[in-house]
Amino acid sequence: MSEEISSRTLSRYPLSLAGNPSRDPYFFVEYRSNLHPGVVKISDPRAMRSLLLIMDMYAASGGAASHFGGPSAFAEIVSALYAIAFSSPLGQTAGHGGGRSNREPWYEYFHIINDAGHCENIHYAVKANYGFAGLQFTDLWQFRSLNSPLTGHGECHIFPQGVLLSNGPLGSALAQSHGLALADAYQKKWNRVTITLASDGALMEGEAREVLASIPGFAQKGYLAPYLLIISDNNTKLSGRIDQDSFSMQPTFGALEVLGWKVVKVDRGHDLHYCYQAIYEAIQQALNNPREPVVLWCKTVKGFGHKASVDSVTGGHGFSLKSADQVWSVISEIYQADPIPKEFEVWCDELKRKENQGKSASYSSGNTIAFWKKLPSSKVQDGISKALIRAKKGGIPVLNITSDLPGSTGVLGFRKEFPGSSFDVGVAEANMVSAAAGCSKLGLVPVVDTFAQFGVTKGALPLIMASLSQSPVIAIFSHIGFQDAADGASHQSLNYLGMTLGIPHLEVWSLSCAVEAEKRVLLAIEEFWKLRQMGQVPPSYVFFLGRENFPIHYGNEQELASLSLRDPLICYRPHSTLKVLICAMGTLIPQALEAAHILDEKQIGAMVIHPGFLTRPQFSWWKGLLEQTKGRIVFMEDHQKIGGFSQNWTCQFLEQSIGLVPKYLGVQGEFGRSAYQAADLYDYFGLSYQHVVETVQNLVAEE
Repeated sequence: MSEEISSRTLSRYPLSLAGNPSRDPYFFVEYRSNLHPGVVKISDPRAMRSLLLIMDMYAASGGAASHFGGPSAFAEIVSALYAIAFSSPLGQTAGHGGGRSNREPWYEYFHIINDAGHCENIHYAVKANYGFAGLQFTDLWQFRSLNSPLTGHGECHIFPQGVLLSNGPLGSALAQSHGLALADAYQKKWNRVTITLASDGALMEGEAREVLASIPGFAQKGYLAPYLLIISDNNTKLSGRIDQDSFSMQPTFGALEVLGWKVVKVDRGHDLHYCYQAIYEAIQQALNNPREPVVLWCKTVKGFGHKASVDSVTGGHGFSLKSADQVWSVISEIYQADPIPKEFEVWCDELKRKENQGKSASYSSGNTIAFWKKLPSSKVQDGISKALIRAKKGGIPVLNITSDLPGSTGVLGFRKEFPGSSFDVGVAEANMVSAAAGCSKLGLVPVVDTFAQFGVTKGALPLIMASLSQSPVIAIFSHIGFQDAADGASHQSLNYLGMTLGIPHLEVWSLSCAVEAEKRVLLAIEEFWKLRQMGQVPPSYVFFLGRENFPIHYGNEQELASLSLRDPLICYRPHSTLKVLICAMGTLIPQALEAAHILDEKQIGAMVIHPGFLTRPQFSWWKGLLEQTKGRIVFMEDHQKIGGFSQNWTCQFLEQSIGLVPKYLGVQGEFGRSAYQAADLYDYFGLSYQHVVETVQNLVAEE
């Protein structure tokens, strides 16, 4: 097949996106632009922000995290952009008018890519306002729930009608959008514009910085179809103001013109008509000269429309409202003195009724744990800062290098007590690990932290190079497995052990509770420092932990007091005769405990063990117990079965001629998805205590 024929064939590759919406936006403002004839109806940003509030409140009522600040900053930009894509004459060969049914699908002329994944809900709101892909307003109320395609971040495997490229980890969709424009140019489709929306924090990422150079570089050589980048610049990341916590991004944006971008400053990022004009003209410029990609540098305010969000240090990154009454109050603030559409009063009343009835729109798995919830609970993270502070006060030169998430990973307490030993590189996980390795080389004890999904992906090569450079680090990677339930697949690290267990000179732990976290992390820092003092190179130490609340401790006080760095922790000893071991990752210990309690009532003795140290089993510790159970063991991990610790350990046990009769509970080659709470996903993916009970019963019956 010739190259010309191949290109022509490729150009017909079907997209799964929904076609043109069948109606105008329901909540709209009219605008007569001097750039084209006729009046255009644009989604009313006030209504879009109000929809954000209601959908976020439904998610919060189900126990999910959500976002308001970033999406609110994009409201005018996104409203204007979809009005142009769905209604304007740009790119439409038939010209303006002629009816929607006579127009070619909008996606023949536009790729609209959202890199700011935490802002996906403003896209959902605008799409529902058009009835796009069949979305109704009430569909928004299921946002982030297990039974909804409207996941926490945009996911094309869940909502292919509305999402072309999945997003979540900042910079990833931006980098992939380069390929869309490259493919269009290769197939000589010069009348389609790739439009990517990105946050200022995203442009701190390494892959984002690479593509900021490669897009204009390729365009200058004629390798790219028209390209437009829209940046929401509000100087705010998840944990605070970018220039205060890390460094100013203004020089980066100022350098874009030097790299080859046509830079257009939009100082009025919340003026709807101004945004419409700016985006329309930018698209025209990109179409007229594909060799010069265009960037709209939009000044926005995170949390715009809600003063409390605007005034907060994070710009209201998450969702701070606690009740339906507050939702109506903020909607009133958004509309100021203007009348509020009656629909919002009806929706808020319904929200209040559900709140008063103690109901929510959540998916309920029935996975209600009774046994362990009687125990006092806390975040595992509470033990992290305690360990770091104790080590620092003990004279060990600990310092923390974070990448924007210290409040989520457990290091914030240390940073408050030792601000001079704490640094934030911004949204840049690879930079974080590499900088820490450099500090390690000169004798410091650097601790890095982020979500596991980002640490083991963007930080993978830097971790390898840290080992290769004999510059070890200590890493705290939180939100493992399904613990980041509401954020969806892009944030759910299901390969974290497969990405780390094979790295030479690196050791891996799971943490189950705050007491264990404090104990093991402190022991690791002390061992790290002791080896250094002896002139030896310690390994890197990587600790994985969850997000939700867990019992403060497991096991008895004597066992906890004598817990070593690498020995497993017995979390439950059965009252009936021991017949099986349940070896579970720290996040799944509550599920295992509930199962063991139920099994005890059925006279099936199951001992629950948290392995803790995952790099290799402590064979002498395990051998006697496995002899008692005749090798019967159930492994549990919120991780892919392939590459997980259970697969790894089974091989190591067999190499030591220790026989096993194993069963494995893990993820079977699937991506995750959004849910309000991790328990919903444990049930969905076969990791709940009910599945453990069934598995153990079957295993024992096989005897």
